[in-house]
Amino acid sequence: MKKRIIISLLTFCLLSAAAIPATQAFNIGDILKVGGVAILVDRFAGPLNNFINTLTAKHNASSSYATKVVPILTLGSGGYVGAAQITGPQELVDKTQAAIQVEADFNSQLRVKALIPIDSKNPVNFSRVQGVGVSAMIDIRI
Repeated sequence: MKKRIIISLLTFCLLSAAAIPATQAFNIGDILKVGGVAILVDRFAGPLNNFINTLTAKHNASSSYATKVVPILTLGSGGYVGAAQITGPQELVDKTQAAIQVEADFNSQLRVKALIPIDSKNPVNFSRVQGVGVSAMIDIRI
């Protein structure tokens, strides 16, 4: 299993490196991080979702809505930066493919991050999924 993951990651990295124009300033570390997080999110979305549901139930904070773990995308880059659990009615959760992260400074003293559930993994062409919220964030140590 480990060999498959490593081979998949290396293949993804090599293909990604070949597709990047020479004028863009990416390093191989960035490509490895994005590729690794993409594989981890896709592979472990179900177990992560179950873990979060068990965790919230232990603290008497479970939800009766449907839940799912999706990747978090940074606006404009398309790189995976982590994952989020979304929650809402089943048909809307099924429609949600990712959460987009938008960041800005407020009065130069606060950093604000907004996570918006969207219907695509394309951070340029998407629609917000109304009626779905983010219930958990998953940070991945790299």
